[in-house]
Amino acid sequence: MKITELSGVKEIARRADVSIATVDRVLHNRLGVAQKTKEKILNIIKEMDYKPNILAKRLASKRVYKFGILIPNDHNKAGYWKAPITGIESAYSEFGEFGVELSYYLFDKENRKNFVEMYDVIFEQPVDGIILAPIFLKESMDFAIKCLENRVQYVFIETNIPAARALSYIGADLYQSGRVVGNICQYLLEEKDNVLVLNIAKNVDSAEHLEKRYEGFKDFMLETFKKINITNISLESDNAEILNYELDKLLKKRDVRLIFVTNGRVHLVAEYIRKHKLKNVKLVGYNYTIQNIEYLKSGHIDFLICQKPIEQGYRAFVALYEHFIAKRKVNNVQYMPIDILTKENYMYYEY
Repeated sequence: MKITELSGVKEIARRADVSIATVDRVLHNRLGVAQKTKEKILNIIKEMDYKPNILAKRLASKRVYKFGILIPNDHNKAGYWKAPITGIESAYSEFGEFGVELSYYLFDKENRKNFVEMYDVIFEQPVDGIILAPIFLKESMDFAIKCLENRVQYVFIETNIPAARALSYIGADLYQSGRVVGNICQYLLEEKDNVLVLNIAKNVDSAEHLEKRYEGFKDFMLETFKKINITNISLESDNAEILNYELDKLLKKRDVRLIFVTNGRVHLVAEYIRKHKLKNVKLVGYNYTIQNIEYLKSGHIDFLICQKPIEQGYRAFVALYEHFIAKRKVNNVQYMPIDILTKENYMYYEY
């Protein structure tokens, strides 16, 4: 039987032998209801499979919530950040009618100053919630403090800063992600093999969070092999000539069996492997991007680790919707699956 909004609340109140106002307090998680009474009402709600008519309430209130999106601007180049944007827009198409207005503030991911400029622009107008990729850690902490001062809620995607007290973090467990890579790679290696780990990041902040992936990888390797030689190198440039020069030096010194790139710039190393026809070097990296998939298909990348970036964007929007509109508690951490792609299965991946 379909239960209308008013009759539903009245029926709950009748069955619980309480007033409609008491039911309303429980539905909106307000104080002033004895625990025993609250539990009784919640059980009745569950039995009736009652769901409040949120849309009707939103239309009645005419309140419009303003959400800002602060992420890198490479989405126009079919880069990685196109995927979270797709997820956000998908959620907006489902929940936008509940009274939400979206604004985009896109920054250059290589430029700290531009990031600060964009977050200053956000606060020039009223804003309720923000979805943020905290690429620059110090500046993102400053931004979080400003949000708290202005009572603005914010959700992190891709990278977490636990001390920043975001409404929710949506992304992978970076340490466990590194351990997953280690688990895969154990089958590609033997005792005493040489492994090269590359952190290719233009800013130090990115290198810091990539270190968590390295730590997970290293710990798994050391637990698995009695003797394994791991070299960890950070390169603060994605310039192909500089990368080629560094790889030339590193690979001349040692016979490297496997290269693990801790981020989405793995395609740069794949191009080096293709160009130099390195048949015995295995390559593992991150992210479902057009460039990476092409090298995965050609066999120059052996495995890609992916963390459903579209779903990250979708969940981030839903987290703000749940908090502001549905008035429901949001999980502080929402870890994404750690998926493994090969040239045999990438075409079936829904990211």
